[in-house]
Amino acid sequence: MMVQYQKIKDQYPDAFLFYRLGDFYELFNDDAIKGSQLLELTLTNRSRNAENPVPMCGVPHKAAQNYIDILVDQGYKVAICEQMEDPRLTKGMVKRAVIQLVTPGTQVDVGSQNAKSNNYLTAVTYDQDNRAFGFSYADLSTGELKVAKLDTQAELINELVSLQTKETVVGSRFPKTILETIQKLGILISHQEALPINASVSYLSQDVDKEPLKQVVKMLLDYIQTTQKRSLQHLKRAVVYEPSDFLELDHNSQYNLELTRNIRTGKKGGTLLWLLDQTKTAMGGRKLKQWIERPLVNKSKISERQDAVGVLLDHYYERSQLQDELIKVYDLERLAGRIAFGSVNGRDLIQLKTSLQQVPKIKYILEQIADNSFKDMLKDLIPLDDIVDEISRSIIEQPPISVTDGGVIKDGFDDQLDKYRDASNNGQKWLAELEAKERQVTGINNLKVGFNHVFGYYIEVTKVNLNKMPENRYQRKQTLANAERFSTPELKEKEALILEAQEQSKTLEYKLFVRIRDDIKKSIKRIQALADAVASIDVLQSFANVSEEYRFIRPTLTNDHRVKVIDGRHPVVEKVLGHQQYVPNNVDMGEDTSVLLITGPNMSGKSTYMRQMALCVIMNQMGCFVPAKKATLPVFDKIFTRIGAADDLISGQSTFMVEMKEANDAIENATPNSLILFDEIGRGTATYDGMALAQAIIEYVHNNIGAKTLFSTHYHELTSLDESLKQLQNVHVGATESNGELVFLHKIQPGPADKSYGIHVAKLAGLPNGLLKRANHILTDLEKKDDQPDKINATPSKQNHDERVKTKQAGEEEQQISLFPMEQIDDNQEEVVAQLKNLDLMSKTPMQIMNQVYKWQQKINRE
Repeated sequence: MMVQYQKIKDQYPDAFLFYRLGDFYELFNDDAIKGSQLLELTLTNRSRNAENPVPMCGVPHKAAQNYIDILVDQGYKVAICEQMEDPRLTKGMVKRAVIQLVTPGTQVDVGSQNAKSNNYLTAVTYDQDNRAFGFSYADLSTGELKVAKLDTQAELINELVSLQTKETVVGSRFPKTILETIQKLGILISHQEALPINASVSYLSQDVDKEPLKQVVKMLLDYIQTTQKRSLQHLKRAVVYEPSDFLELDHNSQYNLELTRNIRTGKKGGTLLWLLDQTKTAMGGRKLKQWIERPLVNKSKISERQDAVGVLLDHYYERSQLQDELIKVYDLERLAGRIAFGSVNGRDLIQLKTSLQQVPKIKYILEQIADNSFKDMLKDLIPLDDIVDEISRSIIEQPPISVTDGGVIKDGFDDQLDKYRDASNNGQKWLAELEAKERQVTGINNLKVGFNHVFGYYIEVTKVNLNKMPENRYQRKQTLANAERFSTPELKEKEALILEAQEQSKTLEYKLFVRIRDDIKKSIKRIQALADAVASIDVLQSFANVSEEYRFIRPTLTNDHRVKVIDGRHPVVEKVLGHQQYVPNNVDMGEDTSVLLITGPNMSGKSTYMRQMALCVIMNQMGCFVPAKKATLPVFDKIFTRIGAADDLISGQSTFMVEMKEANDAIENATPNSLILFDEIGRGTATYDGMALAQAIIEYVHNNIGAKTLFSTHYHELTSLDESLKQLQNVHVGATESNGELVFLHKIQPGPADKSYGIHVAKLAGLPNGLLKRANHILTDLEKKDDQPDKINATPSKQNHDERVKTKQAGEEEQQISLFPMEQIDDNQEEVVAQLKNLDLMSKTPMQIMNQVYKWQQKINRE
């Protein structure tokens, strides 16, 4: 057996081998040692008296799925090795073979918590001549299959991260440097070499016309066939897509805008998806997530979706009816996948029947609305009455989970099955009569007729009553602690008939179930088309519900470059704060305005203002209504964001390097039809470096790109740019002081802000009063020494700029030193002065500065 085990294990060296032995899956050697730790199993030994005992552990085969899921969720592969023969009928070694390799990207059994998420397996090839990537992805549970050509490594990484893939398939010649970058993302790398072309691969790739794309689709399908070893009938034909077919959002923008994952928790809560998800089906939830991550750029398609939302919004009663029916629809996409895989059970078929029974009702409701917005969906809403009828005739309403233990098929469906059941039922009746008769003959009231799988049927008598047993009537069968078990020739004869009937009944019942399953498998494409239509309807009703609940309005789509949003809101922040507390704001950027330069204090709402603009654009191009009183929007092609500060520890890049890379990405790829959000560009370096970079970036975007740009900054010197840049407009977030307290107005107002209120924000953060007084004193001294602050010239010469920078820096040093009269400086103060001279104020947060000031104060006051 161990020789057989090792031969199979050698074929799957990178996977845990679950080796079937009777009712258990066993793991041996290194698999057992590591598996016992990961699965918290007891580690034992085989041949424990040998010189080198074999480590082993195991799990019951009926509970194996849970253990497999644990390993796969942690990024491991599991090879399931089954007995291919009946051990009872086999002499010698039972043949075994791996029937499936479960990997992170091919996992199809998902729990309820992941029902609204896809699990994508990806594949990548590299065309050395054209320096381009072939990229394909599939979800085995739903049958989705897509392929695209990607021109750069950045595009590849963006797709991998956006799809949240756990596993990528590559060939042996794939560039190692790129492979290392992918691995740093925590993605499992699997390898697949070419296999002979087969009919299913040819069918699924028939709509792919370019050879490099055909190759990557074939590699992906080869890997799926190699690992799954079963029908791929539920996979849909590969669809070629271009990233430019949708509003382009890189993964950084998706992350910064918190579209589907919360920055702080990594979960759904507090995201746009969380707000918009009032879908009633799992497949509707998945489609909503796809629409959020890939908004449209086709104006007519956007309008079609918004038309449908408007119709549902205007028909409250019909929408309520629609929701009642959608709640009863199970996950048709994944049910179709399980049917194709052969893993469907009786309960799954009942769920399929229940779901299909709602289709005529859903179609009728939409026909009552009688609107062209639903014409494409109505076309695919075809009731599958033949499947409903077959399941209704064959499967009981509450079947067991197992399909091999009987009790799934209805009485009257098959004559032979009814005969077996009749024989079995009559046998059970006979056993009951036998028990009553034997009690009467012996006078033993607690005598019973029972059954177990080892000894078969028996008559059990407690030891107290053994003296009442007639002699020579019974044959002893088993001795227990408190009872004896007997048999009779008559019982043995009846036992053979009953067991044969039960065994034949189970065997025939399973064959009938497989036949039903295979009949339904022929209709998988129809089920998938129906599922897609129901999912789209579900998302649209969710949009209508959310739009009604949160007072969203339909925006006007314009062909020009105007943006006008009246009383726009950040929908997620508004939901958290409440409608009464949220302050709405306008965004007004006509043809003559391409840049809004936003100033104002920290915590005043600049970032929220920028994000709400981006979310408004994304929701519009998804086909949803938007959070505003009125909105006029063009169709944007791309969104770029540089919001927040974070190191890229994986790539070894600092906050400032990440900031510059994201800024460069926007500068290189933005078009006049793009939206750019830049928040505090230049804060990660020295004051004048950062200010110079910020100004240069604003000028470049203004003069060379012309994209709609929202640029927030603390560099008040930049507000003078409106004098030289004709399409730049200054706005600021209002704030006021009342009795020495800072009050944020959270309202965007024309013109630049007058001051930054940094110390006020520090006060709001709860810093000690003594520290804040000292900070105010330092600030007053600095302002006195700088009576005429420099204002950056919009078009400075390099020489003048360099001289001004040197003069300014020298002045700053003098100011810092003069805070402490030289004749009074002791060692502690000298150290503080030295630190102050070298402190880069603009790279620090208000909290960091206040902490540093407090440390200095402690040092100076120390005797």
